Amino acid sequence: MAIQKRKKLGDLLKDAGLITEAEIVTVLENKQENQKLGDALVEQDYITEKELLEVLEIQLKLESISLYKYPIDTSLIEMVSKEFARENILLPIKQEGHRLVVAMHDPLDFYAIEDLELSTGFNVKPVIATRDDILQTINHLYDYDESSDGVVEDYTASAVKVLDQILEAGVTMHASDIHLDQSETLVNVRYRVDGTLRNERTLPKSAMNSLVARIKILAGLNITESRLPQDGRISVSIMGKSINLRISTLPTVYGEKIVIRILDLTDVLKKLNDLDFSNSTLKQYEKMIKEPSGLILITGPTGSGKSTTLYGSINELNKADVNIVTIEDPVEYQLEGINQVQVNSAIGLTFAKGLRSILRQDPNIIMVGEIRDRETADISIRASLTGHLVFSTLHTNSAIEAIPRLFDMGIEPYLVVSSLSGIMAQRLVKKVCKDCQYTRPVTEIEKEIFQKRGKEIDELTLGKGCNRCRFNGYRGRMAIHELIVIDDQVKEMMMNHSSIQNIKKHIRNKNIPFLIDDGLDKVKKGLTTIEEVLRVATSD
Repeated sequence: MAIQKRKKLGDLLKDAGLITEAEIVTVLENKQENQKLGDALVEQDYITEKELLEVLEIQLKLESISLYKYPIDTSLIEMVSKEFARENILLPIKQEGHRLVVAMHDPLDFYAIEDLELSTGFNVKPVIATRDDILQTINHLYDYDESSDGVVEDYTASAVKVLDQILEAGVTMHASDIHLDQSETLVNVRYRVDGTLRNERTLPKSAMNSLVARIKILAGLNITESRLPQDGRISVSIMGKSINLRISTLPTVYGEKIVIRILDLTDVLKKLNDLDFSNSTLKQYEKMIKEPSGLILITGPTGSGKSTTLYGSINELNKADVNIVTIEDPVEYQLEGINQVQVNSAIGLTFAKGLRSILRQDPNIIMVGEIRDRETADISIRASLTGHLVFSTLHTNSAIEAIPRLFDMGIEPYLVVSSLSGIMAQRLVKKVCKDCQYTRPVTEIEKEIFQKRGKEIDELTLGKGCNRCRFNGYRGRMAIHELIVIDDQVKEMMMNHSSIQNIKKHIRNKNIPFLIDDGLDKVKKGLTTIEEVLRVATSD
């Protein structure tokens, strides 16, 4: 066996000067059950996975490899079951005489190495690879065989197995959505990762009918109806995680298209200080949501993280002495201790009707999934004026544009002015990959972008592209925010029907950051890039 000295990972990292004993204790107290120390350190941002691999590589004198496009000897995977490979995050990749080269996420896992040596009869030579790299390769190699053009030729696996494979791959890649798109002869399986769709797998057309039937049965949908759109949900456990799946079917000329939204329950209950707020915005927002009454609006397009912020806010306020009721369409996450109502227009349970009933339930805090019409807006505002704290969302391009949107719905200005506590707009931007980040001096054009907003910057942080980020320089997403507190001056301007530009000018004069300002501050901290900020926020 290649490793003789059984030194613990924590000691290796301390010897390398990356962490302290006190930090290890903190991480161990906060880590998930059965989670390894290395994974917990990376997840809690004490070290990057690159730093972890470099320490193991140097201290243990082991090779670090990338499995992306690595010439793996696929005949070797028969030696190891998929369950063992996934549980221990390892994969045999090459044979060197009587030695079996095995890519391992944890080369200090001596029990797994001994088990492999006993079961295969080979001496194991560990090499190091990232967790996601190994898991994605396991999904790819064990789940299906592909021809050179990526089309599955021999479709013999059952729909149950194929769906499990598709879902496991989605969770491994941290995808937010899975698209099953039918064409005339094929089915493309696409995954949305960090906001970008990518094609990962192709199935034969003959596979789709049984796959659609399997999904519809699990989601409680009508399997005989293929001419009308349907929506449903599934609660499953995938790779030890509790996952909610939201299913949407849509009839197309080539057959039904299915989109599966992956809602990871381990990520939803984030605290407010984990939601990328700047310190000043967080303090203002926390103060606002602790008021006994008022209307708080969160704005942004679909997929901008509004639900995560809403749930984080509600969770912060969820105490035994508070009655919290929500009305949503759909209920994305089921929260302990909160009364959640699902809109059902087919039987007449609309936002407005449900909201009226909620008001008779003696609530302290109400969350309305979205204000879509005048009636819902009117009831929400009146609820906030009668001693309730009301949260809701609107689809607008900026925080301040929520004001004319309410006016356009026919709400009297004095009601809007009296009820509105604050409006927050948010967007999601991709984060620079920590494992391949580097800095370079800014160009004159880039410097000018910052100077126009009264900011200075000398260098930018970018991602070179590596195996962990699939060579695109980004990994994960974060939120940028714009919080407008409705103070007395803003209320007076609203009553006098001041233009949006005048209200914006007033806000800017008070040095309140807009979306672009918060984004550029996060660029300056090396968290994201100018391109990402300008993609979602305009310079007004």
